[in-house]
Amino acid sequence: MSEQPKQKRSFRVIIRFFQIVAALIFVFWASFFVTLAIRSSHPIDYLFSYVEDFFGDEDKKPVTPTPTSTNKNPINNRTTSTDSRTSAVPVKNTDVGIVDRVGRIFSIEDAVNEHVRKIPHYVSLDDMPRSIWQAIIAVEDTRFYSHSGFDLTGIARAAVVNVEAGDIEEGASTITQQLAKNMFLTSEQSFSRKAEELILAMNLERHFSKDKIIEMYLNTIYFGSNFYGIYDAAQGYFGKEPKDLTVGESAMLAGLPNAPSLYSPYVDFMLAKKRQLVVIDAMTRAHYLSEREAENARIEEIVLAKNF
Repeated sequence: MSEQPKQKRSFRVIIRFFQIVAALIFVFWASFFVTLAIRSSHPIDYLFSYVEDFFGDEDKKPVTPTPTSTNKNPINNRTTSTDSRTSAVPVKNTDVGIVDRVGRIFSIEDAVNEHVRKIPHYVSLDDMPRSIWQAIIAVEDTRFYSHSGFDLTGIARAAVVNVEAGDIEEGASTITQQLAKNMFLTSEQSFSRKAEELILAMNLERHFSKDKIIEMYLNTIYFGSNFYGIYDAAQGYFGKEPKDLTVGESAMLAGLPNAPSLYSPYVDFMLAKKRQLVVIDAMTRAHYLSEREAENARIEEIVLAKNF
């Protein structure tokens, strides 16, 4: 008899999971249909093109990491064109059909482990300073430890912005969603890709701890100047191991993924410094830094590994 209540609870959890997935997909597709009515003179043809793109088995080449930010004010925390954070492993296989996509969802642990094995110089969270993951969370996803892979508030806000613009202008991707995209998806801006991203993100949250998710994210993000992952970024920009990064250096690195081609200190050091100050302020608001620690980080001398 004791097994029956457990089975019922498990069944309710599964039903609840699919209800949440359905609700999230509905939000995106609802805004999508409104966008069709506003912008497209042939909405049915436009709809079928998206469906064909999602379920078709046509060849798709992996996207090479390229910055896509179109923010008119690059110092701000959010860009107006989101999802510019790019995969650290450009060898990911995005040329998969519907069967492989479904299999990936139900065998997420195997798919993730296969991807992680391909990352050179993988760095564990124990070998990183607290300041680097705190900086990333503060500036990119302040609710990281409280959400379940998606942020409904952010999704609702993005849906309103996109409907008003008649196009996908803003996203609400959490760190977990970005990890799912970095590992398995392209940077294509479409509602079908976002729906798949949401499902993968929820599955990642069910199978991996928050610490493991932020660890994998830091190993799979593009930091600009052809540096992929925290190890290459620490070595490439500062000539040191990730564990030796200072608070100021961590804050500068955390500011790069939002728009790597703009914020790279090898491209524009002053812009990178301004972005670093935004990150330090975010860390202070999140109570990761005291006012004294924040001020010390602001005035800390940043010495790059290369001089130009």
